[in-house]
Amino acid sequence: MILLYYKIMKAIIQRVMNANVSVNGEVVSSIGQGACILIGICNNDNSKDMEYMARKILSIKLFDDENEKKWKKSIVDKDFEILCVSQFTLYNTWKGNKPDFHHAMPSQESKEFYDKFIELLRNSYKPDKVKDGVFGAYMQVALQNDGPVTLEIESPLQIEKGNKKTKPLKSAEVEDNADR
Repeated sequence: MILLYYKIMKAIIQRVMNANVSVNGEVVSSIGQGACILIGICNNDNSKDMEYMARKILSIKLFDDENEKKWKKSIVDKDFEILCVSQFTLYNTWKGNKPDFHHAMPSQESKEFYDKFIELLRNSYKPDKVKDGVFGAYMQVALQNDGPVTLEIESPLQIEKGNKKTKPLKSAEVEDNADR
């Protein structure tokens, strides 16, 4: 039996009171309360992954409601802001003690993908509420955690075998199969 293991698009979401991105000592983007999101794009991500991640980011319940009930309101519900930062290092593997990033989408292709992802987020929410860093630049990200709350989401895994699509594997199943 041949087992195929695919990487999938991922996001590390940090709930923040504020966040900013600087390049060469200059702040290029900043937000107030909301989420700072590190976006990892791997070499086999597609528009379905992009759409899933945008929908999930805008709908997950990260915040308290007006009665202080936990995990009841989304970024959209609260009219909060988003700061996205492209993060190819989320797709590292190890070669001894050295990180290897061959699972990350190549730079030019991932820039186009990331730009489309940011555009999709802006079009799905409020353009002025979605900020980002400078793709490919050496950046400094500063944030004030709220909680702290840090969550990881991944797009569902789709494996094609012949003309049939199988159900997406759960994260635990993917991790179990990765070592085989």
